[in-house]
Amino acid sequence: MNTKTCSTCGHPNKEGTTICEKCGKPLDNDHKNKLLNMRYDGSAIRSKTKNRSIVDKTWNFFSSVKIGVTLITIALVVSALGTIYPQKMYIPTTVNPAEHYRDQYGITGQIYYQLGLHELYSSWWYMILIAMIGISIFIVSIDRGVPLYRALKNQAIKRHPNFLKRQKLFSEIHDYSADDKDRFIKNLKKHRYKISEQDGHILAEKGRFSRWGGPYINHVGLIIFLLGTLFRFVPFMYVDEYLWVREGETAVIPSTNQEFYVKSEEFIFETYGEDKEDAIFEKALQNNNAPVPKHFETKAVIYRDVSEDVIGAEPKLEEVKRGGIIVNEPLKVNGLALYQDGYQLNEFKSMSFKLHMASDQQEEAIAEFTVDLTEPNSEYQFDNGYRIELGKYYPDYELNDGQPSSVSNYPRNPGFVFFVYGPDIEDREASFLAIGQNIPSGNNQYKIGLTDFSVRDVSGLTVRKDLTLPILGIGAFIFMIGVIQGMYWQHRRIWIHPGGDGKLLIACHTNKNWFGLSKEFEKVIDGTSFSMVEDQERKNDL
Repeated sequence: MNTKTCSTCGHPNKEGTTICEKCGKPLDNDHKNKLLNMRYDGSAIRSKTKNRSIVDKTWNFFSSVKIGVTLITIALVVSALGTIYPQKMYIPTTVNPAEHYRDQYGITGQIYYQLGLHELYSSWWYMILIAMIGISIFIVSIDRGVPLYRALKNQAIKRHPNFLKRQKLFSEIHDYSADDKDRFIKNLKKHRYKISEQDGHILAEKGRFSRWGGPYINHVGLIIFLLGTLFRFVPFMYVDEYLWVREGETAVIPSTNQEFYVKSEEFIFETYGEDKEDAIFEKALQNNNAPVPKHFETKAVIYRDVSEDVIGAEPKLEEVKRGGIIVNEPLKVNGLALYQDGYQLNEFKSMSFKLHMASDQQEEAIAEFTVDLTEPNSEYQFDNGYRIELGKYYPDYELNDGQPSSVSNYPRNPGFVFFVYGPDIEDREASFLAIGQNIPSGNNQYKIGLTDFSVRDVSGLTVRKDLTLPILGIGAFIFMIGVIQGMYWQHRRIWIHPGGDGKLLIACHTNKNWFGLSKEFEKVIDGTSFSMVEDQERKNDL
């Protein structure tokens, strides 16, 4: 890198430096009446001085504040777009996403799906965008942080007179006494200034730590926070799954590699109005047509599979713990927390049917059978030679454009297509059955009718694990420290230099809040003959 040698002290300064790092003399001789740029005390910034190789160009791209703001704006816009419709994880797992978004939300839903916004937060390009924001923040912090560190570390006490004269607040004191100077320094100490002296030159400084707040400690907090969000895509760091468990059923807990199971022994559902204590809500409850849930809970047992790891072997379950799963009181196992999140009351468990002659008014049963709606048999054989085959089964029946389909795999509105075979049936007879529907195919001589059914309650459990929360919390905490540090404190410096011929040169600088510094200077010179510093910028404008 090229260097620029100071003509006064001979110190070699890096290319781009505008103030000599050793003596403080301004190196831009062509702008003698212009105020000094004191952001980094004139230290060179890498992105402003290097633009030769591909590394320099890449560094300069990410170190640009405009690029960083643009990336953050794009991330905010697309993140907002991702909340217009539910993400894929929140729609039924049994439906085709393309059809679901088109059918539920029309043309906008179809566009939403085709643009990939239904899986926005787990998409590769969204993660790259977040990573680019993190890279930009990291490079900007280094690009500006190194010059700032160098400037703050090399706080020279003796400065060139031109350095003082080109500060925003400056004055020359001609008539003063030693007592005035001592009084002035004493007042500075009362206002918590740190006093440094060298050969009669004095530097009063306070609030240096605030310079690291806004742009640097904030950036560290943001980088940690962004890392925490990226870690959510690592399976063992973040789990957010949904599980339906029926009463009496044992199901595998997601993300445990089939090691842990949960069994719902009982589902408890209570509504307001059942107890005498709820009488105070009577008027409010009268305005609701549906029961208002008061308490719902799953009495659960957690098991662990202790069998040998053999493919196809039946699991050998050993009880680990049991307890109630309530909305805000999860049952925890192996770092996972099971929350009560939903329920389905009176889901069909089984349905019983009978086969009889279609012309038989008494409907005397020729055969009776029961269909397990969770795992139905494909056919039912009877000793009298009749056989019934389950041709189609729709757990959650719905008719779309004249075609039967199932909305989900849960038996909430079952529909069946049965084929009947018998000794006196040449081919077979087909019948369609659903709740409130019994449609024979042609002139059937046999009919299938519903005789009974059983129901059970289903618990909706959220399985959650979040090891990123401490990372996000630390990042947010560090970010807030930077905000407070940069908002409530300022870096203030006052230089007091003997100027010869009995003069005293006084210059002041702060990184922000010049009005506050001016008011403080008025208090510091109280009791002395020192005059108020003049605003050089305003003076030059006049």
